[in-house]
Amino acid sequence: MQVNIKSITENAAEFGRLGIRLPQYDVAKVQAHTAAHPVWAHCGAGNIFRGFVGSLQQRLIEMGEQQSGIIPVGNWDPEVSTLVGKPHDFLTVNVTLLPNKDVELEILGSVVPGCFIDGSRPEDEERLKAVFRDPGLQVYSFTITEKGYALTDAQGELTAGAKADFEAGPAGARGAMAQTAALLYERYKAGAMPMAVLSMDNCSHNGDKVKQAVLEVARQWISRGLVEQGFLDYLMDGKRISFPWSMIDKITPRPDQEIADRLKAMGLEGMDPIKTAKGSFSAPFVNAEKPQYLVIEDDFPNGRPPLEKVGVLFADRAGVDLCERMKVTTCLNPLHTALAVYGCLLGYTRIYAEMDDQDLVRLISKLGYDEGLRVVDDPKILSPRAFIDEVIKVRLPNRCLPDAPQRIATDTSLKVPIRFGETVKNYGRKGLSTASLVALPLTLAGWLRYALAVDDQGQAFEPSSDPQLPYLREQLKGITLGHPESVGDSLDGLLSNAEIFGVDLVAAGLAPKVKDLLRELLAGPGAVRATLRRHLGE
Repeated sequence: MQVNIKSITENAAEFGRLGIRLPQYDVAKVQAHTAAHPVWAHCGAGNIFRGFVGSLQQRLIEMGEQQSGIIPVGNWDPEVSTLVGKPHDFLTVNVTLLPNKDVELEILGSVVPGCFIDGSRPEDEERLKAVFRDPGLQVYSFTITEKGYALTDAQGELTAGAKADFEAGPAGARGAMAQTAALLYERYKAGAMPMAVLSMDNCSHNGDKVKQAVLEVARQWISRGLVEQGFLDYLMDGKRISFPWSMIDKITPRPDQEIADRLKAMGLEGMDPIKTAKGSFSAPFVNAEKPQYLVIEDDFPNGRPPLEKVGVLFADRAGVDLCERMKVTTCLNPLHTALAVYGCLLGYTRIYAEMDDQDLVRLISKLGYDEGLRVVDDPKILSPRAFIDEVIKVRLPNRCLPDAPQRIATDTSLKVPIRFGETVKNYGRKGLSTASLVALPLTLAGWLRYALAVDDQGQAFEPSSDPQLPYLREQLKGITLGHPESVGDSLDGLLSNAEIFGVDLVAAGLAPKVKDLLRELLAGPGAVRATLRRHLGE
């Protein structure tokens, strides 16, 4: 069977026999209604968005709370739309991976045919402009990763793309933030109507990242006479344009071939994942765990879908901040990074397999329970201890979840400042000494050991992509496996770099411990395993 509107209509009974839940509404009707009455557009409709947020909107449509779906907006990789979206009428097979190796299957129809705005499809750009001129539009949201909001490179210099967008103005915008500004300019010209611009990316104070970038684009356009001052006033008026913060959490690995094979064995056609020429991984299905969390600052000037009816938590900005800090600095993300770097060093290719390794379980347990919870600020609407219990006891050991340390190790340099630097700062804020920390400096030393791209058996491996990897390797030049004495005081320059670690580790008193641990990790083959056991017990 195929996965498209015609097939799910004609073969509904067969889908039901296979245990695949279908949308409890007319998908074609919802697509048509969305085109005529847009409420929500989204930039970067990848796996976590389709499988999580898309499923929330599906529930609301089925409940009669919404009539429109979500319009996806792309500006990076047209192959995802042409090879994955269109052949399946933009339906997605949502595969929920249960710890007992079973799955729950559902067809999602709430993400409708979208717009691709890379300059190659003028008709899409005109259609999207019309969407932003519609008074009923309430939300433009994002899942484009933290890199998508950047106007500068790792050295703080404007990127070539940002410079081009500043010169081109609204008509020629190509970067995601400039395109957002251009679309908001359409809304401003149509009557300065209100709406919310909502980041759902996994980064701290995500709403501010969108706001700062969009405002900077507007200022640059004003300085060149490309738009008027009133546009900037409109963007800065919180009663008309808001930039809410949010915290999202759901482990969503790349589409896995084993899941594709399982779906094909059931008779579903065209389920194989693809890797596009630009390196995107996509498939007509999303595979993800069942636990999911979304906390959003309740600031929507033009109203919003009633997402609280399907499990979304709404709070004020302070509440969102505490939930995000709890997850990112204590209860999940630091544990993920620790498993990522040590998993790569120890030869693992699945996170769940690492959870059978008691040395690694002791590492993340100490990192989370002993060192993180000691200084975490309780957000009240979520329990930090209950959250971390679920992470360590249920989520990470899920043997049906095909997540890899290699995926999580991607862009670690962008994650370390928040995942570890903020905890170090919290120790200072609370007047506590960092001298007792073990798992945190052990993770940082492990990351530096990982950056050398040699595993615990002395074999070279390919590290995951990271914008700061060249800088790290330059700083680590001369440090080699089997020569722990090669770690000298010259490393203090790196360890004092607050851009890399989020805090000056020399000033924080942690640099000597990180250097000593790195020396131990470099003693020779097998030193990684020996160091873990020496400091965490057996």
